[in-house]
Amino acid sequence: MDGTITVPQARPLIDHFGRHITYLRLSVTDRCDLRCVYCMKARPEFLPKSELLSLEELTQLSDAFIARGVTKIRVTGGEPLVRRDVMTLIENLGARLDTTALNEICLTTNATQLPRFAGDLVAAGIKRVNVSLDTLDEPTFSRLTRGGRLADTLAGIDAADAAGLKIKINTVALKDDNEHSLRELISWAHGRGFDLTLIEIMPLGEVDAARSDQFLSLEQVRADLERTWTLTPLTDNTGGPARYHRIEETGGRLGLITPLTENFCAGCNRVRLTCTGQLYMCLGRNGRLDLRAALREGGMAAVDALLDEAMALKPQAHDFDVSVGAATKVERTMAHTGG
Repeated sequence: MDGTITVPQARPLIDHFGRHITYLRLSVTDRCDLRCVYCMKARPEFLPKSELLSLEELTQLSDAFIARGVTKIRVTGGEPLVRRDVMTLIENLGARLDTTALNEICLTTNATQLPRFAGDLVAAGIKRVNVSLDTLDEPTFSRLTRGGRLADTLAGIDAADAAGLKIKINTVALKDDNEHSLRELISWAHGRGFDLTLIEIMPLGEVDAARSDQFLSLEQVRADLERTWTLTPLTDNTGGPARYHRIEETGGRLGLITPLTENFCAGCNRVRLTCTGQLYMCLGRNGRLDLRAALREGGMAAVDALLDEAMALKPQAHDFDVSVGAATKVERTMAHTGG
């Protein structure tokens, strides 16, 4: 479907802390063609496809958020481009860029499917993509992704670049695994004209490793980088949680996402909708509302009412804990939640 849905009594989404919610992270699948060690178990149990929202339902729910003031939608997964016919949804969203308040759709991807889809994404209205890449070392890449090929991701990055997409590299900082090669990765990204954002590990779901063994403080990383590089703070804001710095020696921009060492929740402007229609008001909390049931049982008016409830329930902050022995408070994985 591609007709705009009108939601009754459209009002801005403002939580009880006064934060305007203008950013929706929309997951279209929990499936992925890689198996990253910080994201899922080696043998993940994927959701039955029958539980997923249809592409039409994803479009309807997107319209409900747009009508309530969401201006940016990021399509995520899992790996969103492995979902069959996902371009139908992306094209539907793209059609809303000229007819609604929506002013940006973007994508988070591991890039393996970009040689196939990059041109179509541009045609649909996507201008930038975030690409997950944690190392340029082939053996390390294969180990971290449990069998992935670095060449496939690099080919996808090349295809996106050739198609004119703006690329930002997202890198999870991992103790022992990539902490000593982050400088090389940053230099490579900046040399290609790409921004790069470092992300602290987030304790979402049970994986085959202790989070305390994976966690690397970005305070430590920044101190290491500043031994030889000059990091100048920037006021740039791309709508997400990253704080940006210019590295004078490379000329590039470095983002830092620090959910554990420097909580960024005060300015949170986003919510997450899973591929099964569960609305999470906070990445690090278990509270959720079932928009799938609301849509199927009560239609768009019921969805609209639940969005009001969501604003009343959105917490002030997460309470992530990666200390030794800490229990995992959020059972769902990042792949299920939407990256």
